[in-house]
Amino acid sequence: MTTIADFIPPILVAQSVFWLMVVLTLAGAVLAVLPLKIVHNILGLALAMFGLTGIYLYLGSQFVAMMQLLVYVGAICITYIFAIMLSPPLELSPSKRPAVKAITSLIVGAVTFLAVVQMILSTKWAPYAQPSRDWTIKTLGQELLTRYFLVFELISLLLAVAIVGAIMIAGIGQKRD
Repeated sequence: MTTIADFIPPILVAQSVFWLMVVLTLAGAVLAVLPLKIVHNILGLALAMFGLTGIYLYLGSQFVAMMQLLVYVGAICITYIFAIMLSPPLELSPSKRPAVKAITSLIVGAVTFLAVVQMILSTKWAPYAQPSRDWTIKTLGQELLTRYFLVFELISLLLAVAIVGAIMIAGIGQKRD
């Protein structure tokens, strides 16, 4: 009996899926930045986060992938959607972006990108030890409060910033009315 694996090598399928996730992430990132309507920005952000989740799954980090999905797609995007619901109607023409803001954003983004690339290049990468397959609540709790403590706290900070941002968007929308 012939299978699909006889015609297409599994490694080729895995690499294709990885590159598909990379393209999905980059397309989502572009959509998150370029459109002027905030709904399109949020949908692009959600698309980019889905792509990152796929990359984490490809790399074998199911925990980080699920956190990515829950926190970014589930919490932050939903928070911004609530902010949109409280803001003025989207049929109004969007305001023009000042050139100073766009240039400043570009510079900050480029500096951040270079810092991340420098950090990646200067890190001595080593293969990760065999991951645990114990997914009990007790183990997850211990891992969150010991090994992933910094990540856990950063996620809380990120959610707080997202909520404040959503409140600000909603507040700006009510001032326009």
